Amino acid sequence: MKKFLSNSSRRDFMKSAILSTTAFTVLSPEVVFGSENNEKIKLGLIGCGGRGRWIARLFEKNAPFKITAVHDVFRKRAMRVAEECNVPESNVFVGLDGYKQLLETDIEAVAIESPPYFHPQQVISAVEKGKHVFLAKPIAVDVHGCLTLIDVSKKYKDKLSLLVDFQTRNYDLFKECARRIHDGMIGEPVIGQFYYFCSRLGKQAEPGQPGARLKNWVFDKVLSGDIIVEQNIHVIDVANWYLKSHPLKAFGAGGRKARTDVGDCWDHFCVQFTYPNDVIADFSSGQFTYGYDDLCMRLYGSLGTADTHYGGEVTIEGKSDSWAGGKSSDIYEVGAVNNIKDFYASIKSGRYLNNLEESAYSNLTSILGRMSAYQNRIVTWEEMITSGERFEIEIEISEEIINS
Repeated sequence: MKKFLSNSSRRDFMKSAILSTTAFTVLSPEVVFGSENNEKIKLGLIGCGGRGRWIARLFEKNAPFKITAVHDVFRKRAMRVAEECNVPESNVFVGLDGYKQLLETDIEAVAIESPPYFHPQQVISAVEKGKHVFLAKPIAVDVHGCLTLIDVSKKYKDKLSLLVDFQTRNYDLFKECARRIHDGMIGEPVIGQFYYFCSRLGKQAEPGQPGARLKNWVFDKVLSGDIIVEQNIHVIDVANWYLKSHPLKAFGAGGRKARTDVGDCWDHFCVQFTYPNDVIADFSSGQFTYGYDDLCMRLYGSLGTADTHYGGEVTIEGKSDSWAGGKSSDIYEVGAVNNIKDFYASIKSGRYLNNLEESAYSNLTSILGRMSAYQNRIVTWEEMITSGERFEIEIEISEEIINS
């Protein structure tokens, strides 16, 4: 486990964080999307829920991809996407293990949009079959899953594209802001505010109905990793990006008070992360709020402040220099589309993208916050890593559930 804690590993992480601001712009769309290269890539979709259905449309609309196989635990969801994408019923797979049949088809790549608990094994199965992977965040729900995928990232580097779909990392305003921070525009980072407040998500099934736990996976600690891992990772990932590191320790609290009608996830968190050089990042979140909704990533430095919002203003105000930036109102779709285009370009060019390890560090940072909050004490990065935390679940799937 020490290899994840050494100074050389931290330097490598910081280097990759800096490079990530430009990593998705080194390919030439003019060349890759030229008519002579415009051959459609056969893509399989694992997970046909709301986001899976949405991402399928984006793939076919914005790059030369063709959905040729789909999988979901639930037949109705899989069939709905199959009909929308003209996938033959012979390439529609259902049940918990149906994705394995999907990987046996002639697809070249796979988009994984299933509940996060299943991501590590589905990624492993895909790369073992030689498939490129486009993966929804978070990549895992526990420490074991993250460390497993770090090993996968290293093993398949330069062999396959393994792209995790963080929109902020591939959106021009945020990339320019990160570049300016790293170039010293705000001076030395001192303290940060990173928060994610939003209204509650809707139930997909009433508790007790067939398949309700899987349909309501976003409310389930084991299936989702809780809101700090499943959703709040967006702003936590930007904290790591801006600060070019991961935290050394965290102290947290939180609970379940406003949303208690489904699942077991908490509805609010408050965590203090301590990064190298004694930089403190104050994080908080809520997934129940009325009248207020904001994903804020604000970093105060000795010479200025980077004030950035997912879907809102992205600016820098400095002592002697400022940057007006702009509004990121279209980031949710544009960031995903940019990732899709780069995923295609990397496969066709052979210059494979791989941000899986970097994403694992952000995932582990979210887990560190969760662990400290659940235990209401200081937890160090090393303690978290050596814990080997691993979630386990047993789910029985019947034909009644599949057809529910």
